[in-house]
Amino acid sequence: MFQNLKASNISKIQVSEFILMGFPGIHSWQHWLSLPLVLLYLLALSANILILIVIYQEPTLHQPMFQFLGILAVVDMGLGTTIMPKILANLWFNAKAISLPECFLQMYVIHCFVGMESSIFVCMAIDRYVAICRPLRYPSIITESFVVKATVLMALRNTISTIPVPILAAQRHYCSQNQIEHFLCSNLGVTSLSCDDRTINSIYQLILAWTLMGSDLGLIILSYVLILHSVLKLKSAEAASKALSTCTSHLILILFFYTIVIVMSIAHSAAISVPLIQVLLNVLHSVIPPALNPMVYALKNKELRQGLYKVLKLDIKSN
Repeated sequence: MFQNLKASNISKIQVSEFILMGFPGIHSWQHWLSLPLVLLYLLALSANILILIVIYQEPTLHQPMFQFLGILAVVDMGLGTTIMPKILANLWFNAKAISLPECFLQMYVIHCFVGMESSIFVCMAIDRYVAICRPLRYPSIITESFVVKATVLMALRNTISTIPVPILAAQRHYCSQNQIEHFLCSNLGVTSLSCDDRTINSIYQLILAWTLMGSDLGLIILSYVLILHSVLKLKSAEAASKALSTCTSHLILILFFYTIVIVMSIAHSAAISVPLIQVLLNVLHSVIPPALNPMVYALKNKELRQGLYKVLKLDIKSN
């Protein structure tokens, strides 16, 4: 009887904060990982700021493709800054506690930024499709107005559609466990601690993944199938190679972004019992793309590379 009463009292208690434990299984030496993480974060910030400066100062880069790249740079910096300061505070100062409102806010912002990144890749794919398959109509279709409208639509779609994620998570009752084996407040990681039924959270997460990320990936694949079909009809091998070369950097970033997203989704769906891998992928997905994106574009895109040389005042001739 007393045990039942005690259990009943515990179930009515609502925890006031969560404890972010970090990487599962390596708590004793995970602080050593702060060095590569902070270097990646600083690289991401400096590279993306440099990309924004180059695009702003170089008139030849005032084109929709580079404007989307600039938006991607802002989103990447936002995603990294949402996550990395808390991770570093955890590793350096053992600041593991996070309040429930702060946790739910972080959850919302992460979902928004990841959704925005996916949306930007769609816009870039559409840009490449029109440039290669409808070159004569490109100036009339992909305009500054198109960029503004696409950006507003992306922002509205991702800020509105992700609102239920933290709201549904906040409606759960967290009565006993408050230790999250993660550095981040991920939706499924947080709601797994709840004492009541979290089926609605899992269902909405699945719907969100399929309707947003799934539709984005579908549109990107369709765009590149049409691009490939158009390129294969070109009689000149040189023209085909030149057309495809303009898509290389975009394809590298898409493959990296969606590969990790798909692997993480499969890991969650299959309930793979290697939490360290899931957490590591989640953290790396939040810090490596922001550092990788500007470097890939700078290396692969001749116009951006030349603009970078001008801003850095380097007297280098690029081929």
